[in-house]
Amino acid sequence: MSSIERVKLNAETAKQAIQELKSELHSLNSEYNNIVAKELRAENARLLVAVEEARARLVELETKNGIQQIPVPNQSQSVGATAKVATTIQASKEEISKPKEAEKPTKEAKAKKEKKPKEPPTEEPPVDVGRLDLRIAKVEDVQKHPDADSLYVLKINCGEDKPRTVCSGLVKHVPIEDLRDRVVLLLCNLKPVKMRGITSEAMVMCASSEQGVEVLLPPSGCTPGEPVHCDGYTRKPDPVMNPKKKIFETVAPDLHTDASLRACYKGVPLVVPEKGPILAKTLANVPVK
Repeated sequence: MSSIERVKLNAETAKQAIQELKSELHSLNSEYNNIVAKELRAENARLLVAVEEARARLVELETKNGIQQIPVPNQSQSVGATAKVATTIQASKEEISKPKEAEKPTKEAKAKKEKKPKEPPTEEPPVDVGRLDLRIAKVEDVQKHPDADSLYVLKINCGEDKPRTVCSGLVKHVPIEDLRDRVVLLLCNLKPVKMRGITSEAMVMCASSEQGVEVLLPPSGCTPGEPVHCDGYTRKPDPVMNPKKKIFETVAPDLHTDASLRACYKGVPLVVPEKGPILAKTLANVPVK
């Protein structure tokens, strides 16, 4: 077979193969179009069902809102009526949800309101020892702070429903045995503060100097919760002293023991009425804090 004859044969074979491919492609296109058409018909059927459900729901809402049902002769009119129903329902909802305007006050009410006298501002009481909530209290339990070697954690009864938790830096100054079941002077209206993870709700008052630290001694016969007074100063403690006002910081420099070991404010002893003064054990003329 010559070269020309082989070329002609190959061309004929290729032409036949192309024709077969075209035929197969046409068949595939027809099958694909049939599948797509089937899916579209199914989707249209679902949409028709959804439209019918929506129409039924609109009719139900229309009926509930007191709108009379009017039968429509064809689809286009039905669509128009449905749109009208939807518009009416939306308007009804907006009317219902619209807040009513507040009634305007009458002239008499305005005049009465204007004539109401202003209350005078509350007068700030003087910053002195009367602002401190000093009470007699009793230590019910004492433990070492789990995360601070210099702190005790005490449970102290100060006359309330439950004991207060107090963190105190007395580890280096007072043996733990000396604090158990001890009656103390407690400052109860400091703002609670966390000390190494434990909230401290008060402060044990002590005489303090370079010679040492001593827990103050209330007079015998005192019970937890009894208030401590200072003659000449009205006892009116803040519920909780505002740290920004620095009330305790202002009062503290005038708290000290005198030559007779009595705890004093500006030289006036701190006392439990009818029972006696608060004392230090040995430290005279030193700060109390």
